[in-house]
Amino acid sequence: MKIAILSREPKSYSTQRLVEEGRLRGHTVRVLDTLRCYMNIASGEPSMHYKGKALAEYDAVVPRIGESITSYGTAVVRQFEMMGTMPVNSSIAINRSRDKLRSMQLLSREGVSMPQTVFAHSTDDIPDLLQMAGEEPLIIKLVSGTQGAGVVKADTLKQAESMVQAFMATKSEILVQEFIEESAGTDIRCVVVDGKVVAAMKRTAPEGEFRSNLHRGGTAELIQITKEERETAVKAAKIMGLTVAGVDILRSHTGPKVIEVNSSPGLKGIETASGENVAGKIYDYIECNAGAYKHKTKVVA
Repeated sequence: MKIAILSREPKSYSTQRLVEEGRLRGHTVRVLDTLRCYMNIASGEPSMHYKGKALAEYDAVVPRIGESITSYGTAVVRQFEMMGTMPVNSSIAINRSRDKLRSMQLLSREGVSMPQTVFAHSTDDIPDLLQMAGEEPLIIKLVSGTQGAGVVKADTLKQAESMVQAFMATKSEILVQEFIEESAGTDIRCVVVDGKVVAAMKRTAPEGEFRSNLHRGGTAELIQITKEERETAVKAAKIMGLTVAGVDILRSHTGPKVIEVNSSPGLKGIETASGENVAGKIYDYIECNAGAYKHKTKVVA
């Protein structure tokens, strides 16, 4: 099969593993810079061009789209869908998961447990907003933040009020969440592929840091997750509509709480910690489903 990988980082571990695994299986794999793909949105004959040439048909496309190019990146994925190419994650699902507020509302509607989360627009509502969020300390998150960026902890309500006012003054959209004390500095990353948790790891923040992201110096180790954690991760990915997802969970006294669902989970930390061939699981899905996708009605989202 012919597989396209949308990535602006061809030398990253995740991209290289996907290329390596695909070629080991005998597939033709090409990495495409997402921002160099451009489209002819012709009625009945949509096409894709890349660096001055028309792209041949691909059987599947694996989106590795950064947060900063979500809008253009999902347009590229949508064009592939219109051309009959199977996306590992659909454009709709990627957009759904990238909008933190929307994704949390969808998870809440379906009964997925999360930290208490509040959202408002006006500074006049900050006092009541913080009361709804719960007791101090509180977590304040930029809606558009990734990899722990734009996430701060306020140790007191007064400090939280000042932080929220500062964010709002810059026209930034923020969420305020309760702080889960018993999981401070740790979380669980479950990688879900095609409705199954294929690997899991525990991430621990460096000393003095509450964010456990590996990009911020956190460490990862193998962990045995509970049945409830497994079911929660699978349900969260399904609600987002994601075939491949990284679901981040906090362990609390009242059970697992989902804090984020990621449509482009990194492979290095999870493969190293778990010893699992996650890239291989992604290709298992492609090999089982790409052929059937070709025969479906072409998607216009």
